[in-house]
Amino acid sequence: MIERGVAPSAEPYSPLRRTALVLSGTGTAGAYHAGVLRALHEAGVKLDIVAGRGAGVIGALFAAVDGAPRLWDERGLWRAPSARTFYPWRRSLRALWLALIIAVAIVALPLAAVALGLIVFPIDFVLKMVGLSGAGSLVSGYLRIAERLFAPDGLPTWLPRLAVLVLGGAAIGALAAGYRRATARTRRGNFWWRLMSSPTTSTQAVDLTWSALWDLVRGAAQLKEPSHQDLARRYTELLADNLGQPGFRELLIVVHDVDAGRDLVCALVAESRRAGLVRRATIEATEARRAEVLDLAGLGRDHLADAVAGALTVPIVNEYHELQFAPEAYWRGERHRIGDRPGAIARLLDELVDLGVEQVIVVSAAPESPGPHALGAARNDGRGRVGEWLQSSEAAALHDLIARARTNGPRVFPIQPAHNPVGPFDFDGGIDERSARRLTLAELMHRGYEDAYHQFVEPVVGASGDRVGQAI
Repeated sequence: MIERGVAPSAEPYSPLRRTALVLSGTGTAGAYHAGVLRALHEAGVKLDIVAGRGAGVIGALFAAVDGAPRLWDERGLWRAPSARTFYPWRRSLRALWLALIIAVAIVALPLAAVALGLIVFPIDFVLKMVGLSGAGSLVSGYLRIAERLFAPDGLPTWLPRLAVLVLGGAAIGALAAGYRRATARTRRGNFWWRLMSSPTTSTQAVDLTWSALWDLVRGAAQLKEPSHQDLARRYTELLADNLGQPGFRELLIVVHDVDAGRDLVCALVAESRRAGLVRRATIEATEARRAEVLDLAGLGRDHLADAVAGALTVPIVNEYHELQFAPEAYWRGERHRIGDRPGAIARLLDELVDLGVEQVIVVSAAPESPGPHALGAARNDGRGRVGEWLQSSEAAALHDLIARARTNGPRVFPIQPAHNPVGPFDFDGGIDERSARRLTLAELMHRGYEDAYHQFVEPVVGASGDRVGQAI
């Protein structure tokens, strides 16, 4: 079990110290984050910087510009029906699945024709018993139709052809879609592997995130939603112009650069801390730092949309998002693949230490270890299996972070559920074995709200006697 508020010193929480909020998780974890943000908002917890990885980036984006209520209100992102459409199956796979169903239905058509006789014969018999059957009985009509259907030039000829056409058309369409993706960038490997793609897409999650942000930014104005890059540019300008004002906070996002083999840090901080993002003691260290830092208030301002897309990309499950660096940047215009990394929560803490943070509130939807004799049944579905691994990896990363904080670093206050049956991809809710019912995203949000009060607000903020600050 994790000891709450572990620190290298006995100093209590204080709203006067520089405080950061770290939101970590994948998929449905965003709903849990929204509940925690609501509790911190009501308690008036002061935050100087918000950081996120994975779905935590969504909460960080809204909290940085005083827009977190848009996540939990009645028309908020995580209460809307559109939240169920995060990470859908790729259209090519859905087309293949539909084609398979149609092909099976076509093949089953003769069986249906035979089964119809099981209905026609009893009905015809009953009609004859009551004297209602005419010269042409139902059986005679059925037999004539069946004879035509099962003639050599009937069902036995064109049904297999039709099934082959349906399956072949869907397969050709899927191969064409895979070929377009494969030729978008030179890739190594056998031809067939290059045509294969990830089963789900993160495009819908990215689109819904920016649509919700656009509703926040535009207010009551009825304007057409701009592109993600244009909206990200407006967002960074809004945040940079208002840093230091009540409700506005510095922003930190971490994604993983697969091609560079390192994490990519995207930050928008106060002017007094911008130089410290890259500058190091030696020229070599400074150059290495330039390879992994994007200053969203400077040269990297056009890459916020890429950072959000990369954070919401689950490796293997989704295709990597490609980020093209500026020609004058360290990577000289190269295109790199980026995605999320569960262990990046430790990197977030390191970056926050460099930014002068003294205490960190870490929020994760990955449940604590239940201890012996508390294991649940393993998931058999694909989404469930991947979700189990992601939650386990994140829980392990959080455990290591807390253990390290005992001896070095700022004070860390973890907030996480003791039990969470909703997997990262269970957007329709998860089955809770302990109560034999489905737990919805709204209930997961409420659980985050309760955990924030029970694990942080009441024992930490309440014990300090200070509830002053600014709203989220």
